[in-house]
Amino acid sequence: MANQFYSDFDTTVLSSNARIRADEYRSAFQIDRDRILYTSAFRRLQSKTQVFLSGEYDFYRTRLTHSLEVAQIGRSICMRLKAAGHLIGEDYFIDPDLVEASCLAHDIGHPPFGHAGERVLHEIMRESGGFEGNAQTLRLLTETIYGDKGMNPSRAFLDATLKYKTLFSEVPQAPNHFVYEDQRPYLEFALGGKRLLNELDPGSQRNGFKSVECQIMDWADDTAYSLNDIVDGANAGFINLEKLEHWASINTLNDDENRHIEALCSAIRRRRLEPLMGHKVGDFINAVELAEAPQNLMSEQTARYRYNLIVNPETVAESKLYKKISLDLVFRSPQLQQLDHKAYLILGKLFRIFADNYIGTEKRRLRLLPAEVEDTISSAPDDKARARLICDLVAKMTDRFAVRTYRRLADPDFGSIVDLV
Repeated sequence: MANQFYSDFDTTVLSSNARIRADEYRSAFQIDRDRILYTSAFRRLQSKTQVFLSGEYDFYRTRLTHSLEVAQIGRSICMRLKAAGHLIGEDYFIDPDLVEASCLAHDIGHPPFGHAGERVLHEIMRESGGFEGNAQTLRLLTETIYGDKGMNPSRAFLDATLKYKTLFSEVPQAPNHFVYEDQRPYLEFALGGKRLLNELDPGSQRNGFKSVECQIMDWADDTAYSLNDIVDGANAGFINLEKLEHWASINTLNDDENRHIEALCSAIRRRRLEPLMGHKVGDFINAVELAEAPQNLMSEQTARYRYNLIVNPETVAESKLYKKISLDLVFRSPQLQQLDHKAYLILGKLFRIFADNYIGTEKRRLRLLPAEVEDTISSAPDDKARARLICDLVAKMTDRFAVRTYRRLADPDFGSIVDLV
């Protein structure tokens, strides 16, 4: 039985010139998901920081394990909504393959060293169009995930990954939450035309205009990292009874927040924190329901904009509490701040080394990169485009590869002539 929730408008792909297999048995959204799974960009997430430097210990989450958890939660939300039956039926439902694809893809544009890496690349690229992890994901999906081309995503999948729809030129002082200026055509494709994009005010209104699949991906992401960062922080020793009780004593908390803190403390005493937070994943999934969305610019065109995901406000507040605990006790700790400093040092230095060698010089001084990469940079139309290509190069590195490349280029006591680039 065909799913009536989606139409040809939703399954249309970015390029109509793509070859379609005569024996294709997968749906458009299954193809999107499979193409993500088989890319090097997705595999690199296994060695990119989620909270702690990848490889530090074998049980901390990486960007890859986080993305897999988000995908599981996203699929479960779809199944939960379908089982609830309200506004959804057997032949009219949110496709779990589409949501899974967007969840798997949501972090592939993030650079090494987590959000610290994102901040330093944005500082460097501010005069050349900025850097934003979600915008970089869009760049990969549409242009570079297969080296010199994108994956030809479907409209619904591309839109499901678009957490932000504001152009950098519209918010030039913003630290994040934008897409690159040259990505306007992809926004127009996702929304079905220029008119709709122009009618939405940039900033919070446009960024808040999300398909229901994007809303599910967003809540699945919030669920995964707000709960699991607490577990990883405790396993690493950043969150313990003494620190948590002290944190609670210096913050003004309401009754619900105090109750959640007491539950965390009890679980830590009994060494049952991970089972507690695992149970809460199910609670967060069950805290959602669908509601009909107000009439909007897209609701006549697609069912994806006829509904909103409504999350129980108490659960949203609980998620924000866990994020605040992780921010104060983990991310603002001297140890994590030192790792942030390392990210600034390494990525900043790498970018400058490559930029000094390949931007603004009539003749390259050194061959620092493989010939095909050098040719691509050299053939770029201007210095801004060359800066973007160098940014791509640095952003796709894993934590360990970035460190090793930095040491090879900047540490006189490291490396040999047999090292591979």
